[in-house]
Amino acid sequence: MKKTLPILFFSALLLLFVFSPVFAQSAGPTPSDDEVNAVAKQLFCPVCENTPLDVCPTQACAQWRDLIRLKLTEGWTEDQIKQYFVDQYGARVLSAPPLEGFSWFIYIIPPIFLAAGVYIVFRAFRAMRKPVNAAVQETPVQTPSDDYLRRVEEELKQRK
Repeated sequence: MKKTLPILFFSALLLLFVFSPVFAQSAGPTPSDDEVNAVAKQLFCPVCENTPLDVCPTQACAQWRDLIRLKLTEGWTEDQIKQYFVDQYGARVLSAPPLEGFSWFIYIIPPIFLAAGVYIVFRAFRAMRKPVNAAVQETPVQTPSDDYLRRVEEELKQRK
């Protein structure tokens, strides 16, 4: 019995060292591609112009999606991940600019132009529907002073 006890102890210790790295690697559930793409859709590729990160085919974007997956596994939120990319590459990586500073104009100017356009079209339609002033309609018809024009007018009246 004395010889089996150290063998069992060393066997248990060996099993503990062999399987402990496996248990240490399982930090949490791996996020799905949909969860990664939900974050990647809100970011633009810093290398390619105007290409969302979720559809960019470059190797760099694949690495950034893997980084997003890693950050989600570590428990980071979407806002923390977006802030990480902003810190690394600037605000140009965001699909929607932040509501601060000069970027407020991006949200304010289109409704202003739309309202001004509606106002201009409304005024144009009102001007088209306005009746002609009565004073302009009652202007007397001037008789032609030229003898030739007078004879043409008379002949036209006789043909009717």
